[in-house]
Amino acid sequence: MTDYTQTLDSFRALALQVTCHAVNQARDRQEVKLMMEKVITRLAQQIAASIAFIGSDCRLIVLPEYFLTGFPMGESVETWANKACLEINGAEYEALGKIAQKYNIFLAGNAYELDPNFPALYFQTCFVIDPVGTVVLRYRRLNSMFAPTPHDVWDKYLDCYGLEGVFPIAKTAIGNLAALASEEILYPEVARCLAMRGAEIFLHSTSEIYSKNLTPKDAAKITRAVENMAYVVSANTAGLANSPIPIGSVDGGSKIIDYRGLVLAETGPGESMAAFAEIDLAALRRDRHRPGLNNLLARQRFELYAQSYSQSNFYPANTMLNQPVDRKHFIHTQAQTIERLSELGII
Repeated sequence: MTDYTQTLDSFRALALQVTCHAVNQARDRQEVKLMMEKVITRLAQQIAASIAFIGSDCRLIVLPEYFLTGFPMGESVETWANKACLEINGAEYEALGKIAQKYNIFLAGNAYELDPNFPALYFQTCFVIDPVGTVVLRYRRLNSMFAPTPHDVWDKYLDCYGLEGVFPIAKTAIGNLAALASEEILYPEVARCLAMRGAEIFLHSTSEIYSKNLTPKDAAKITRAVENMAYVVSANTAGLANSPIPIGSVDGGSKIIDYRGLVLAETGPGESMAAFAEIDLAALRRDRHRPGLNNLLARQRFELYAQSYSQSNFYPANTMLNQPVDRKHFIHTQAQTIERLSELGII
């Protein structure tokens, strides 16, 4: 019998680049459900083939952002919640759990998800499923331009989940796992708060522009790896189908970066399993325990910055706590924030 709790010093990880099929044009939730079932069936085949090629020591697979549905394009919060969001213990998680069980992997991904504590909303959720088929990490995206976040219902969210639920870490046999969603790679505070709690591997589900030139997100991936002495496994989409957006706009560049900022593997455009690499946990932990100039994590002086953060108020919290909102709310709140910061002479 396989021991799922036995700690591994090294293993292989895969940033699996697959096409995202948008569900915006689907008539109702039942049609969306059938579309998601097809995606999961195809994923099972792709994962099986990838492991056969890479090897049975491939223990971690990261999937792209919103790989089951795409993202809302003009739909109201209520419409998208009713049509395209997963239930916490829904059939989709069960089906993905069976894949994780069958292939003895930790399976990470990203989806829009309902939460019974917040019935009028949904959250964009990064998840990790362990080889037993259990969801062991559930991280809700904290920075989003056009979707609800825990910060928008901050007081109640803290009451429900506490700060550890805002910045969750899964301590597993393949290391301490943490998740970042899409553009959150550009926010150093999110990764830092996760690193403060012991994160060793950042699982980055994304859907972004790919370029042979260095993009802001790609620069940030390297930076987050170096400054936190952590691996980054970043899985991009292989295009967004069934959408008015040109399919290749978000296609390519999935990669794995080590804790020194070295790109270990990277793929070009199209569906691909080429972005796989060795995760050397033992080496990472040795470097984290080694005194010297390069041990940036041990040299952090957080007290220097705490007061500046506590005294600053940019984008406001709790704006969706007690009122229903339409999609105009997001851009309107940002515009108000910009105006206030301008009046204060900050920007």
